[in-house]
Amino acid sequence: MKTQKLNVIKKELSGLPVQQLADICLRLAKYKKDNKELLNYLLYDASDPLAYSEQVKSYLEEEFKSLPRHYYQSSKILRKILRLMNRHAKYTASKQVELELLLWFCSNFIKYADTRTSHKPLQAIFTRQLDKIKSALPKLHEDLQFDYSREFETLVDQSSGEVRWFSKSAYI
Repeated sequence: MKTQKLNVIKKELSGLPVQQLADICLRLAKYKKDNKELLNYLLYDASDPLAYSEQVKSYLEEEFKSLPRHYYQSSKILRKILRLMNRHAKYTASKQVELELLLWFCSNFIKYADTRTSHKPLQAIFTRQLDKIKSALPKLHEDLQFDYSREFETLVDQSSGEVRWFSKSAYI
């Protein structure tokens, strides 16, 4: 079965009546949780993406607080948190929200995760997020870029003091 291109689907949807469009949206939301969450975001939270990021943070904060100390289980839960965080950041389609969530994740990683361990996957989770922040900074507006680069530098300084395996020179 061949799927039509997005442009063809867009033309087809533009010719449909409003009631039929609503039925299609509800049917999409009915069968997949991601579609339902995206529809919920678009209807209720799209007007203020930063407030939505605060809701996501408060929801994921509970996951961080229940993070086990054993490095294997904590790395699994951290990956779950990242999966959820990236999904919600994708809904907003905003680099600022994505950067805000990444900075929040890294600061909570330092606060709640076992930073003394030499478990490579746990270290890789943290360094990948810092790399994402570093690559996302130039994509922002200059004013936001300045503010978030300061926050990133503070995070790097805090990481070098509290995370024993962290190399500050890679992020300056």
